[in-house]
Amino acid sequence: MRVEFLPDVATDARSTGRASRNGQPNRSSLLAGAAIAVALLSGCASAPMTRGGSLASYDNLTPSDGVLAKSLVRVNKDEVLAAKTVRIVPTTFAQAASPTLSEEQRHLVANAIDRSLCVGLSERLQVVGPDQPADLSVHALVTQAAPTDEVAAGTSKVVSFLPSALGAGVPVPVPRLPVGLGSLTVEAEVRDQASRQQAAMIWARGANSFTNSPMVSSAGDAYDLAPSFSDDFSKLVVTGATPFGKAPELPSFDKIGATFGGKPKYAACEAFGRSPGLVGMAAGKLGLPPEWSDKAPAAAGQ
Repeated sequence: MRVEFLPDVATDARSTGRASRNGQPNRSSLLAGAAIAVALLSGCASAPMTRGGSLASYDNLTPSDGVLAKSLVRVNKDEVLAAKTVRIVPTTFAQAASPTLSEEQRHLVANAIDRSLCVGLSERLQVVGPDQPADLSVHALVTQAAPTDEVAAGTSKVVSFLPSALGAGVPVPVPRLPVGLGSLTVEAEVRDQASRQQAAMIWARGANSFTNSPMVSSAGDAYDLAPSFSDDFSKLVVTGATPFGKAPELPSFDKIGATFGGKPKYAACEAFGRSPGLVGMAAGKLGLPPEWSDKAPAAAGQ
């Protein structure tokens, strides 16, 4: 991440702050100037396209990047679209993926991937249990999960509360400090009943200052990014085409309900538990660790 300091902007902000009727700094103007400066200094974490060796083949993977994510994809559209049922093999972590995360944290991230995959795949396919026959099976491997700097995340959350605490006249959005950001890299594939690869993706994305809320946990960003991977990979399987470069589509009522902690469309998804919903969203906004609001079922994941 490259950070460039812009003295002219800072100087203008200070000058604006001094311009008030009584000659004293205008607090709202200072806060607005600070917010602009932080926004200009914002960045995102880099995420390597790490391979974990779990795919049946790495041949014919084609670059297909989104606005925030990088990916390599391959899909046999006809074969994938002909399928009616799918089984999810619980996500695992590569041995060297993130040695600083605890076993509980890795399990939490892996389960967040599986839970979101189950909801996303349910948009077209029937998700079945581990002992039932299925046209396709899906498995993901986390190959890299850079930890979030907890001190930086906590500082970012405190800074974000300052405008309200100081009584600014207008809401001032304060981007997250562009330091200590985590990232996530995942490889996943779809195999048919003969164990032949029908779709595959290597996906990497780093947290950024605007769309990823800081959580005071070393697993905070990996957990926050997990559903983003699942959403992209699910769309690859559901549509038989890359999820990037397309206009967004409205989710089904089933997907919306499951995302907010409701009952999933298929009973097999209950193995990964239900989304913490509004409680989880509120905890995330406050910067609380995901370990506090989300408990992965013991039987799912690793």
